[in-house]
Amino acid sequence: MNISINNLLLAFGLTLFAGLSTGIGSALAFYTKQTNKKFLSAALGFSAGVMIYVSMIEIFAKARTSLEAVYGSTKGYWITTIGFFAGIALIAIIDKFVPSVENPHEMRDVNDMTEEKTNDVDLLRMGLFSALAIAIHNFPEGLATFTSTLQDTTLGISIAVAVAIHNIPEGVAVSVPIYYATGNRKKAFLYSFLSGLSEPIGAIVGYLILMRFFNDTMSGLIFAGVAGIMVYISLDELLPTAEKYGEHHITIYGLVSGMAVMALSLLMFA
Repeated sequence: MNISINNLLLAFGLTLFAGLSTGIGSALAFYTKQTNKKFLSAALGFSAGVMIYVSMIEIFAKARTSLEAVYGSTKGYWITTIGFFAGIALIAIIDKFVPSVENPHEMRDVNDMTEEKTNDVDLLRMGLFSALAIAIHNFPEGLATFTSTLQDTTLGISIAVAVAIHNIPEGVAVSVPIYYATGNRKKAFLYSFLSGLSEPIGAIVGYLILMRFFNDTMSGLIFAGVAGIMVYISLDELLPTAEKYGEHHITIYGLVSGMAVMALSLLMFA
């Protein structure tokens, strides 16, 4: 697979943008008086819509095409399906080993954190473990964004935007408890940004390890796994969090809007 320097830089830049959007969450936490729950609910639903649609319609199809070219119609379809559920299993295992108290997807309102300021040590521990948990979660997301961009620029941009939206409330989960534990905004921002850096690190590690072996089989397996990872993130993290933040129908409107925008972008730029 021939990859130009420009494509590599674009893929890395999009992955860096998606990862560091945790900092936007920090800014929202510190410079808004209260969490705009309806906006976050719609945004997270939108992100889920983009991820689900692009995974099931585009990424899975690309994986199947690549693997069927190597293994034939029946066997290639089987391998694609196995790769899809293997991606789900990978991210589910990662979630399993992150305690719910420190899980970054157990979202917290800014005002709630103010009321919970009872034990600085506990709050600091919560924030640090949230940062670690987000770093672990973001690693495969970085690989997904990076490899998708190398294969299809339009697809990569769409995934990067969806992942960036999904990372915003994670920035809140890291920065707010650290701020209330230490009273230091700079430290809270720093840990929030550092947690997002695992996304471009995932991209670099993926490139160094996988790209030397890149062929139709590897491409198909990666894309099948990425599709599974993104569907799991949407169903297990984004939609439940969106429901928690706002009204059910706002989440659904965001979900359908995300699907429609993704479908339109694929139709216009295919």
